[in-house]
Amino acid sequence: MALHTVATTERPADLLRGWDAVEWWVGNARAVAQLCINGLGFRCLAYRGPETGCPDRVSYVLGQGAVRFVVTAALEPSDPLWDHVRRHGDGVRALSFAVDDVERAYAAAVSHGAVALAGPTVEADGDGHVTVAEVGGYGDTVHRFTRREHRRWAPGFSDDGLPRSDDVAVGLTSLDHVVGNVAEGDLGAWVEFYREVFGFRELTHFDRDQISTEFSALRSTVMTDGHGLMMPINEPAPGRRRSQIEEYLDAYHGPGVQHLALATDDIVHAVDRIRRRGVRVLVPPADYYVDARARMDGLGADLPWDELARLGILVDREGDGYLLQVFTEPVVDRPTLFLEIIERHGAAGFGEGNFRALFEAIERQQARRGHL
Repeated sequence: MALHTVATTERPADLLRGWDAVEWWVGNARAVAQLCINGLGFRCLAYRGPETGCPDRVSYVLGQGAVRFVVTAALEPSDPLWDHVRRHGDGVRALSFAVDDVERAYAAAVSHGAVALAGPTVEADGDGHVTVAEVGGYGDTVHRFTRREHRRWAPGFSDDGLPRSDDVAVGLTSLDHVVGNVAEGDLGAWVEFYREVFGFRELTHFDRDQISTEFSALRSTVMTDGHGLMMPINEPAPGRRRSQIEEYLDAYHGPGVQHLALATDDIVHAVDRIRRRGVRVLVPPADYYVDARARMDGLGADLPWDELARLGILVDREGDGYLLQVFTEPVVDRPTLFLEIIERHGAAGFGEGNFRALFEAIERQQARRGHL
């Protein structure tokens, strides 16, 4: 059932209540779901596929803390999802925002210039209903407004016979931020998009001099709704060799989501668990921790430095606060989508002090792939 939309002067940022879900479009949903379950400690909450009356696609809803992933694959080559995966590989298709009024949020976005993809529609069954609308984002990434009032997840989903794990949670609590990559020269336009269309504001900006190594550089602007949603956007900057952003754009064949940052209250526990389960992380050089201890002078005496070094966890200071973070290798076959795990202690930044160590670790992986 389609709903009527009206012009409005409000922006979506006035109406967003946080993240609803991230939908991945992949070639093999069962395999990616098992990676999230067995490697990252997610629990399968619901499933839709031929067994539940959906003959052309399968979807697994995965949850941990407040994080929700929906992993979807097509069963027929005629499905547009099939072409999306053929072009981009496995990756993030949709960023879904939770709202109380889908029609108002959609109208707010479209009236300020968003590309309308799907007007508000309602799906309902005896267990509740879900209202959804979609507008375009960078590349083929979709921004979705969702009001979810359903016992399981949405009509057509079942919670029977789901894949299980005997040892599930690793302690991931929420989606901290979502990072997108766009082409060189396009960063300003997308910053303007989120400011004018969505009503976001700029939280911080990093120029190429702040994010660079001997070989490559990038620029980044962090946009926020002011209530907890954070969306950094990166573009490559000129350097001696190919940057990680250029490698992503070439491999993904366009702009898209580069990484998802997942918050935790105990990063040592979380990273130890995922590494034991086979998830590979980027590890800094051994002398990194000498510099990190110096940066944390007077603040990091109680940190478990030996454990941080063993697990490859990065440390950065921000005034009287600090954060701990680790980055996985790409979790898909192409050098595109990866994950970050982050623990914050009074720091609202993004690990600026770790940029060089992180990018040098990424460049070592690029060199192994022959892409630097």
